[in-house]
Amino acid sequence: MSRVRTVLGDIRPAELGVCDAHDHLFLRSRQLPGQELDDVPAARDELAAFRAAGGAAVVQWTPYGMGRRAADLPELSRTTGVRLVCATGLHQAAHYEPELLGSLRGRLAEVFVSELTDGIGATGVRAGLIKVAGGFHALDGHARWTMTAAAEAHHATGAPVAVHLELGTGALDVLDLLCGELGVPVDRVILGHLNRFPDPVVQREAAASGCWLAFDGPSRAQHATDWRMPEAVRALAEAGFGDRLLLGGDTVVAGARSVDGGPGMPYLLRRVRPRLEEALGAELVDRVLREHPGRAFAADWA
Repeated sequence: MSRVRTVLGDIRPAELGVCDAHDHLFLRSRQLPGQELDDVPAARDELAAFRAAGGAAVVQWTPYGMGRRAADLPELSRTTGVRLVCATGLHQAAHYEPELLGSLRGRLAEVFVSELTDGIGATGVRAGLIKVAGGFHALDGHARWTMTAAAEAHHATGAPVAVHLELGTGALDVLDLLCGELGVPVDRVILGHLNRFPDPVVQREAAASGCWLAFDGPSRAQHATDWRMPEAVRALAEAGFGDRLLLGGDTVVAGARSVDGGPGMPYLLRRVRPRLEEALGAELVDRVLREHPGRAFAADWA
């Protein structure tokens, strides 16, 4: 039976509740110096604020080597009452020191499988998804390496594969590789950042494949296309793809947290939800937040 793998154990999809399907409590990157998400009390306060706004679960897409603080996640989940899902996987090469990437050559899929089944390091926390990334309108050698390892890990475990699309581009190339060449079922793939490149033709083609489409950037004020998100999701729903949608906040720098003066995780429910209800109706938006994440991130774990 399919289960969502949280940091406190596996649960039924219906138990997940209102979910931010793509966000970050902790994140460090050489690309974002001085903007790290690395503060446990701030993460606790952010989760509490999300909970007070009606949230029940957060899927953290922070992958291997980017400061996940997996050991802190179970206690944060217990103290705030918010269910948390943690990721394994690997981001774009630019986020890592070359020495770290070199140490993973020849064993990347093995690392993913171990974190999904045995746990992350000595924490005992098992990852519940694999996060990888494409490039801008293309898939370079690094992306093909990480996606090949993700596909191998999926086939070994059943884990869903979530993909960062650089500025929302490359969706169809990702599906060609992951699903066409590497055999990952399309309903096990979540494409992130569709709101950043609002091409309706590409979005419809991706949705028609059967994958999940995540619109997950409302807390990133620099993304000028966010105002088009209601229009994009309404068009997908009217085309018959309302059952393929996910929503998230994608808070990646400290200044974006609500407790540090930004919109943060609560913004998804305080502002984005009512705006989308105008475009889609409250019933569909409730399903997108409450039902779809459980279906997207559940797996028949091997």
